[in-house]
Amino acid sequence: MIDLTHYSAETLPEVRQTILDIHAEVRHRDFGLTGPFHTVDRFDERLSAYASRPGWSAVVGHEGDVPVGFAFGMPLGPDTRWWRSMTTPVPPGSTDETGSRTAALNEIVVRKQWRGRGVARQIHQAWLDRRTEERVTLLVDPAAGNGAVQAVYEAWGYTKFGEQQPFPDSPVFASMIRPLRAA
Repeated sequence: MIDLTHYSAETLPEVRQTILDIHAEVRHRDFGLTGPFHTVDRFDERLSAYASRPGWSAVVGHEGDVPVGFAFGMPLGPDTRWWRSMTTPVPPGSTDETGSRTAALNEIVVRKQWRGRGVARQIHQAWLDRRTEERVTLLVDPAAGNGAVQAVYEAWGYTKFGEQQPFPDSPVFASMIRPLRAA
């Protein structure tokens, strides 16, 4: 049984190191991601930047005392830079944000031993359950797992919206989107 705990920006200090440790284990050891974009320090910078936005929240899953994964994100405000890095055209108005239109799922990471058991979906759903926005977006490296990661998001109701490269040293991500409450 996975226990799920919700966190806000105010309670992030309680769980920051756990998030950083899981990130390092999964991204570096399991997936072999290297380079400046994938360092723990750069990830921690992004975590701090995301958590500084109004409405940021996280969910961390535990099995007993063992942390198994996490997800976090925030609503996109009217001044968001989220869509500015799109490398493909999108329909007019589709990226206009109000602060209540779109939630951005910045990260969802599950440790290897708990993958393939529905844990990622549990964490994802627990995070979505407390969101009030109309839709949710995320970025996925289309090469991750030879496309398997993107296929999981598609199975969860996400569709590819376009492509973006948010940082000069980041991969080109598939930008995916779905209604907050899947039909």
